[in-house]
Amino acid sequence: MSNPSAALDIITYGEAMAMFVAAETGPLASVGQFSKRIAGADLNVAIGLARLGFKVGWMSRVGNDSFGQYVRDTLTKEGIDQRCVSTDERYPTGFQLKSKNDDGSDPAVEYFRRGSAASHLSVADYVADYVLPARHLHLTGVAPAISASSRELAFHLARGMRRAGKTISFDPNLRPTLWPSRAAMVEGLNALAALADWVLPGIGEGEILTGYTQPDDIAKFYLEQGARGVIVKLGAQGAYFRTADAAGVIAGEPVAKVVDTVGAGDGFAVGLISALLEGRTLPQAVTRGNRIGALAIQVIGDSEGLPSRAELDALERGDLSSSSVAHAA
Repeated sequence: MSNPSAALDIITYGEAMAMFVAAETGPLASVGQFSKRIAGADLNVAIGLARLGFKVGWMSRVGNDSFGQYVRDTLTKEGIDQRCVSTDERYPTGFQLKSKNDDGSDPAVEYFRRGSAASHLSVADYVADYVLPARHLHLTGVAPAISASSRELAFHLARGMRRAGKTISFDPNLRPTLWPSRAAMVEGLNALAALADWVLPGIGEGEILTGYTQPDDIAKFYLEQGARGVIVKLGAQGAYFRTADAAGVIAGEPVAKVVDTVGAGDGFAVGLISALLEGRTLPQAVTRGNRIGALAIQVIGDSEGLPSRAELDALERGDLSSSSVAHAA
């Protein structure tokens, strides 16, 4: 558990859900057995950064139910500070079902989150003395999508950290079905991106949000909005990065077998943020992002493939292969 008296390295917020992963392939309706895991884009990033030794705080609400206790137990196990996680007596913790695919394609996911405890997050959950001492804020596009009050909290967090001179990363992580309309999603997420230092869209997300199809045009769009750097994720091809002074493509890490594609972008964010906070160059940070993203897709579960600090150090020295880490997960 993080030392309560020590300032956090990273703060993030959002919704965690219990996730039931199918034990067999086929339509979810025909699956008889599932395994329980944890899910949530921002929580995946928090878990990954905590495993690398950073002091991480995650803000949320959970229900007074077994799923909420499961979330809290996971936070304790992963060493994530949960002082700003409240238990909501009125609303439940959400959950989801995820299919199992053997061909490397994206799994089907069904969400049961409407009216959840986390969807009632609001500016009332903001604690300045907890947030502002942190070095870095990471935001995803999921939490702002779950409700208008949670969206207001995202902007409040970003503006507060920006005024305090802290750095901010933003992964759009599109969830179109949670927004009132596609236009509202584009407007809201681009406004949030304009408050961030580092913007991390996937190539498809970038096209939806900016109208451009090429990575350099997508990056230019966000640089003109005020971003310090933009990293466009290109899937197996790696990632394109651009700042005011440099641009390039960092090739992706080869993966022998894709097991579960969900969580790849969160793993990428873990690698990028950790390296930048350690003072690495942007190309070095993108390289680490590719490496951890590749680890994430080689095991079942959204965060199970994220490495420990010892595993990451061994990977970066070349003493360990990504497949070895994946098999150990």
